[in-house]
Amino acid sequence: MKTKEIRALSAADLLKQLEEAHQELLDLRFRLETRQLVNHREIPRVKKKIARLNTIIKERESEIRQVPSGKKA
Repeated sequence: MKTKEIRALSAADLLKQLEEAHQELLDLRFRLETRQLVNHREIPRVKKKIARLNTIIKERESEIRQVPSGKKA
């Protein structure tokens, strides 16, 4: 899921996506330990997804908006 798509989600959907991503990461870690994980690159992908979700949630909480370069807020 791209950042643009994540920003379009509601707050409840963001929290739901975050919970699902944490569950997916847990499942991937179990599969890694039991040597059932085929693609090891899935773990960093899910971690990045969690980081994106957390960043957007924090932005909304503090109402930080990016100001276009060259303009002052």
